[in-house]
Amino acid sequence: MYDLTRVADAGLGPALGRQLWTAGAVTAVFTVFARWLRGVSVSGAIAGAAVCFVLYASAGPAAFAALVSVFALTWITTRLGYRRKQKLGTAQNREGRTASQVLANLAVAASCAALSTITQRAVFLLAACAALSEAAADTVSSELGQAGSEKVRLITTWEEVSAGTDGGVSWAGTFAGLAAAALVSLVCVLAGLLPLRWFAGSIIGAVSGMVADSYLGASLERREVLDNNWVNFLGTLVAAGVATLLAIYVHQRP
Repeated sequence: MYDLTRVADAGLGPALGRQLWTAGAVTAVFTVFARWLRGVSVSGAIAGAAVCFVLYASAGPAAFAALVSVFALTWITTRLGYRRKQKLGTAQNREGRTASQVLANLAVAASCAALSTITQRAVFLLAACAALSEAAADTVSSELGQAGSEKVRLITTWEEVSAGTDGGVSWAGTFAGLAAAALVSLVCVLAGLLPLRWFAGSIIGAVSGMVADSYLGASLERREVLDNNWVNFLGTLVAAGVATLLAIYVHQRP
């Protein structure tokens, strides 16, 4: 029976050393592969390696499977409509995402996974899943929205603005983001990182973070109060927080 407040002891005790060695080996292979695909820059590869190691060491192969799904969705959608994005001035650097971009999207998930091991509370695994799902949802919605729409709507006022504008949303991008969140959350369930009954909670958290990201982009990033990395970081933090609060509320209901 899956206990919301406690995680299994599989990663502790005599098996810990073996898991850490495995985490290191998997991290090395994945980092080289991600760099070879130009999904990350040199600095991004170093930051990604740290995130990968923490996720694997804390939550095992299931967390790594979720990370791979996020990377795959990000890599594919970043390259869709690349020439159009270049004209808009929003195309990702061909060298891949930098360390600051990687950490902005994945630091919360890695921290939550680590907390799940330190505290032995499974609710942090749900938070990690929601943060990973939000990272995929935000990137997919943004990249596909820019690739397929000339005009989008500013989420705060609903006025029409050019694609690529901070805080701009489109129906195509929004539904694509929702699908990405559902896909990553499903990977988390199928891999055994998350019980099926918390599948919806992970998606709700991810979508909440995606919406918060757009609002922050429209209200603060456009005014240069926050940069895009901080907006992305806060979006994943909102996702983790909403999923955690939802889990606690449901778990404590009579």
